[in-house]
Amino acid sequence: MKNHLKRIVLACLMLSVLMTGLLAGCSRGTGNESTPSPSAGETPEPSGGQSPEPTEPAASPSPTPGSEFTIPDVSFQQYDIPDNAALAFVKDMKIGWNLGNTFDAVDCDWLNNELDYESAWAGVKTTEAMIKAIKDAGFNTVRIPVSWHNHVRGEDHTISELWLDRVQEVVDYVINNGMYVIINIHHDMGKDYIYTSSEYLDQSLHYVKRIWTQVAERFKDYDEKMIFESLNEPRMVGSQYEWWLDEKKDECKDAVEALNKLNQAFVDVVRASGGNNASRYLMVPGYAASYSGALNSGFALPKDKVADKLIVSVHAYTPYNFALEAGGVNKFNLKSSGSTGEINSFMDRLHSKFISKGIPVVIGEFGARNKNNNTQDRIDYATYYVAAARARGITCIWWDNNAFTGNGELFGLFNRKTMSWPYPEIVEGMMKYAD
Repeated sequence: MKNHLKRIVLACLMLSVLMTGLLAGCSRGTGNESTPSPSAGETPEPSGGQSPEPTEPAASPSPTPGSEFTIPDVSFQQYDIPDNAALAFVKDMKIGWNLGNTFDAVDCDWLNNELDYESAWAGVKTTEAMIKAIKDAGFNTVRIPVSWHNHVRGEDHTISELWLDRVQEVVDYVINNGMYVIINIHHDMGKDYIYTSSEYLDQSLHYVKRIWTQVAERFKDYDEKMIFESLNEPRMVGSQYEWWLDEKKDECKDAVEALNKLNQAFVDVVRASGGNNASRYLMVPGYAASYSGALNSGFALPKDKVADKLIVSVHAYTPYNFALEAGGVNKFNLKSSGSTGEINSFMDRLHSKFISKGIPVVIGEFGARNKNNNTQDRIDYATYYVAAARARGITCIWWDNNAFTGNGELFGLFNRKTMSWPYPEIVEGMMKYAD
């Protein structure tokens, strides 16, 4: 297809996607959330078959001719970033994209085939054409969140070969396109599997060790572009301190200590598995993966047999009232500290505690949900956020849950059903300062 026809098709698709109903994304951080689910107000339809596979990769996102939107110019003084291999590694990851609401789907009791979990929330099966479209758009990292508890059996949590084979197949899509790939333990948090307290520590350690023993074995011969992330937002699910710790409370101190032990077990298991895992880059979060969790005085990086191969994992939908809160505000003012102040503050603190000391940081989830089509504000936010992070040596990964319509958390950037980019200027804004 010639370039001018591609632009015409892309423009039509962007108009049609506004009328197309999609499954909403994964509900996050709403309090007592023992079972993550699609966003409020929308229920996924049971899917017995596979979605049609797109036949042609999407064109790279570019502003539609005559677009009403602009990409802002922002400027930051470059921070001091030590010259070491770990920070250079994270810099090369550039900018990332989450394959959200896919392998992280959980507890879909209506399914008869466990492989249908992949499309249960997002409504579409992943193809290599999709991953190529992500690469062509300029992204250099794909994070693949994976939940495991619906795909294990027995007290030793033996992973289904079908599930692990399919995860590996999609990992290979990313690797074959020359990108970095991250996999993790995702929605397995809670008192049945992983819970950050001394009371549940033995059970949690057993689960972490068993999952990572099997996953590490499967991927031990992959090169360093394969990255393992210990846990997704580890926390006391259902507790009053699920998302926000009180450092003065013994219960909260205990949670941080328990998480340190879980991260240490992860590192020990991966290193002991041999192959390239002996020196692979590993990501570890603080409590709930929040920046305050990473900055908590009790948080400690695991001891490692190899130097400079640990990355701090942080999630930051910041400022919350704009980026994630259902109500909140829908305006982002580049000239107002009310919009930009918290971004600068938490990134400065991460730079001071970690990056200035040679320890890399990856923001594994960030983004701003669509609020009444506030596209220009989201463009300004994404551009500013990535520019601020890169000036401090941080790599960011956008949370894309393939959700574009409805009342839920609309973080979708790449429409996997139509193979199109409904908000190309958001992507362009991120790419402007990603290098």
